Amino acid sequence: MNPLERMHIFTRVAELASFTQAAQALGLPKASASTAIQQLEAQLGTRLLHRTTRRVQLTQDGQACYERCKDLLAEVDALQSMFQQADGAGLKGRVRIDMSTGMARNVVVPRLPELLRQHPGLALELSSTERRVDVIREGFDCVVRTGTVVDQSLVARPLGMAPLANCASPAYLRRHGTPRALPDLAQHQLVHFVNTLGAPPAGYEAVVDGALVRQPMAGAITVNNAEAYVAACLAGLGIIQVPRLGVVDLLARGELVEVLPQCAAPPMPLTLVYANRRHLPRRVRMVMDWLAEVVGAHLGAEAGLSPPPRPAGATAKA
Repeated sequence: MNPLERMHIFTRVAELASFTQAAQALGLPKASASTAIQQLEAQLGTRLLHRTTRRVQLTQDGQACYERCKDLLAEVDALQSMFQQADGAGLKGRVRIDMSTGMARNVVVPRLPELLRQHPGLALELSSTERRVDVIREGFDCVVRTGTVVDQSLVARPLGMAPLANCASPAYLRRHGTPRALPDLAQHQLVHFVNTLGAPPAGYEAVVDGALVRQPMAGAITVNNAEAYVAACLAGLGIIQVPRLGVVDLLARGELVEVLPQCAAPPMPLTLVYANRRHLPRRVRMVMDWLAEVVGAHLGAEAGLSPPPRPAGATAKA
């Protein structure tokens, strides 16, 4: 095993704080990962990791080594691909990305064939787990996020604003009627969405005369997951307010119906986030540019024009 391979294994162990998880991610036996770290420590003459039965933690020297290893590995990756554009070769290597299920299903995956035809050497790992992944610890090259990005350790690239739609199932509307104005909502149910169960729900949100209005609504179910949010609506449990791009297929098939379009919640920011590396591999930069183009084209087609800014205090939903 050469020194670069040891460094690569070390960075994954450091990011995942686990020999077992790092070995699984790299497709190696756990013993090989452990041996690689021991050899790297012997080579450098210092302990890089504190090991206990419960966790693995970087030492002070390990933290410094980790930062340098990330830069060095990125430089090597950039060196290996720097002449590909000049000789006409396509992108090669793995890119790991994460986004919502609706974004993947309706926006990105339908456009993937054209990208992979152009770059057959590219290997994409697409995560759509409907949870907020840890970009660094889980080894993602980039993540498309809906809502405000608060992690200052990540680089944030705005992609645009995603319009929201108020949706209900046909069965729900047959039982409860179709609301025509905000006062009608007093007779309706809302599927509540919270990031943390136990937190107070925001209620129904709408922009009225340029200001954000929140209207409390009854609702028998509260969820903290985007898939459960849409599933509850499909089951006829109430109205949801969801990014249109996540349900555009369901609306087109009539499985969901848009209601109160004149009283929509404010649009939500879509952002491409990635770790703050000094040098990004060319394949990652190119895939991020492609994602920005694809998402931007979809938002433009959906909205027809740029939506208004999101009012301060608006709550992020699924």
